[in-house]
Amino acid sequence: MSTEEYLRVSRMIDHSLLKPATPIQDFEQGCRLAVAYQAASVCIQPHYLARCAELLRGSGVRASTVIGFPHGGHTTVSKVAEARQALLDGGEELDLVCNISRVVSGDWDFVRADLRSVIDLTHAAGQQVKVIFENCFLTNDQKIRLCEICTELGADWVKTSTGYGTSGATFADLELMRRHSGPGVQVKAAGGIRDLAGVLRCRELGISRVGASATQSILDEYRQQLGLPPLNVSTAVVSDGY
Repeated sequence: MSTEEYLRVSRMIDHSLLKPATPIQDFEQGCRLAVAYQAASVCIQPHYLARCAELLRGSGVRASTVIGFPHGGHTTVSKVAEARQALLDGGEELDLVCNISRVVSGDWDFVRADLRSVIDLTHAAGQQVKVIFENCFLTNDQKIRLCEICTELGADWVKTSTGYGTSGATFADLELMRRHSGPGVQVKAAGGIRDLAGVLRCRELGISRVGASATQSILDEYRQQLGLPPLNVSTAVVSDGY
């Protein structure tokens, strides 16, 4: 029972490997950590996605990356090209930044078309999309409109933030996004959720994913609470070869 309860929390976490100065050895170690702790996914810089997908193959941990990151101002053509390459590289979940400039300008037709281009391409490949809002720059009305558009387009998740804006996830925003997104759309918290209490609070609010770089400390604390033994990342089984 403790193991089942642990997995209900570990499978909420997208282990984030997006900091710009991350060395290659930390990407490798991060993938092994995610397998050992049975996270939901590894969200990694695009240039290392193919290797990430190889390491995670058969582990149950999904390979994910970012599109239009971190500011969302890329052309739609660029975002589609990024998404196409990510899918070729083994990406299973793509975290797509909306065009924040167009959102704050109220250009909803552009926003809808921009998001649709990547969502439709990704769904045609049998994979999933999380749409990143970057809530620190938006009004509540803009967040609600984005939730409605993402529901209309069939996005798999709506996500609070990149983690690189002026602030990250807030519980008020998570409640608002859950309330205004359709039942088929999940919600992801990103930025600022750094401890177990925050993750458990997210679960109470109906949030299914949390982006975190503090995965190990969060899950070590939970394993200790549940009376589960500590984990050894060095013994994690990952796919051989590249």
